[in-house]
Amino acid sequence: MESRKQFLKKLGAGAAAFGASTFFSPIKAHEITQDLKGFTGSATDIAKNEDYWARVQQAFTVDRSLINLNNGGVSPSPDFVQAAMKKHLDFSNQAPVYNMWRILEPRREGVRQRLARNFGVDTEEIALTRNASESLQICQLGFDLNPGDEVLTTDQDYPRMINTFKQRERRDGIKLNQISIPVPAENDEEIVHRFEQAITPKTKLILMCHIINLTGQILPVKKVVQMARKKSIPVIVDGAHAYAHFDFKHEDLDCDFYTSSLHKWLFAPHGTGLLYVRKNKIKDLWPLMAAAESQDDDIRKFEEIGTHPAANYLAIGEALTFHEGIGSKRKEARLKYLNDLWIDEIVDGDKVVLHTSRNPKYACGIATVEIKGVEPGKLNGALWNEHRIITTPIVHDQFKGIRVTPNVYTTREEIARFTAAMKQQINKV
Repeated sequence: MESRKQFLKKLGAGAAAFGASTFFSPIKAHEITQDLKGFTGSATDIAKNEDYWARVQQAFTVDRSLINLNNGGVSPSPDFVQAAMKKHLDFSNQAPVYNMWRILEPRREGVRQRLARNFGVDTEEIALTRNASESLQICQLGFDLNPGDEVLTTDQDYPRMINTFKQRERRDGIKLNQISIPVPAENDEEIVHRFEQAITPKTKLILMCHIINLTGQILPVKKVVQMARKKSIPVIVDGAHAYAHFDFKHEDLDCDFYTSSLHKWLFAPHGTGLLYVRKNKIKDLWPLMAAAESQDDDIRKFEEIGTHPAANYLAIGEALTFHEGIGSKRKEARLKYLNDLWIDEIVDGDKVVLHTSRNPKYACGIATVEIKGVEPGKLNGALWNEHRIITTPIVHDQFKGIRVTPNVYTTREEIARFTAAMKQQINKV
């Protein structure tokens, strides 16, 4: 008969094993990324290889009782990313002042290094933030502007960022100017011309999207940045939907200020973001929350937000490993392929109009479609109530429709169900 001591020892070992199983499993992550390396062929070939994407889909624990085609807002993370964050949170909670601040917090530097390497910039140019909005507001509120100074953006930029400038109008007496752009926009020179024509002697700052959240339109960032640089006007780039969505590096943009949310297309934990500031621009940009004067030249001054969890940021590393295991080109090709499946089936230019370019230079995994005569909110509601499909209603002065954003975990069968559901709605018109 086993003693109480032996029983408790077994119980302890069992509890430890159970606890470990609920935490990050490096074997699972390693197995998936290794399996992906075994597939060969071009990105276009891989995009159509369902065996490859079935392995990718196994990394997620998404609810298959519904079809989530609103990954543009916030994306689920792979299971092992969530597990890594939970592991770090549990470790932090054992003794936060020591475990979180002295052990985990310094490890953020490794994540910073990896993000910088992936983006193609210096480690001392990357700040870790909570989302693209925070990164953008650091830039929008961090420039010294005087009454009468003007800022320029489009009428398709994110509402929160437009409101940020409108608050500066009320508070600081600046002026916000907005331009319109074609839908879709497939002429780089026209976009650059529209920005340039709107510049006045009082223009001190430009905000532009890398990819517009409303339609998935990709804009010619590098050409606008270089045009504005000749006029000594800084350009803030809103890359909320771009980073880890399609294949590019910083050299393809040449911008001084870039922002993104990492909980969208990188699949990092919710509440993680990125801010890039060119090294020689850091000193003259004020942080959102106060930092010591000794930090004037330090990218970390933009991270001064008080107590915050280290766990969310450390788990970015697991998301980055997964993203790099898939590969930017393969991910980009898959997202385009999934959208093409339904677009080819239902868009006819008569009853059904696409407000997103079919040219792969100007769009990727986001597309906005309109059924003429059907209000976006009504269509969005019908898709959910009748088919449990999640999309996003979009209403703008120039266009309207529903935004469709599949992801790497989206199956062809789910796209087929969405297509069938849309055909039902089209036939009702």
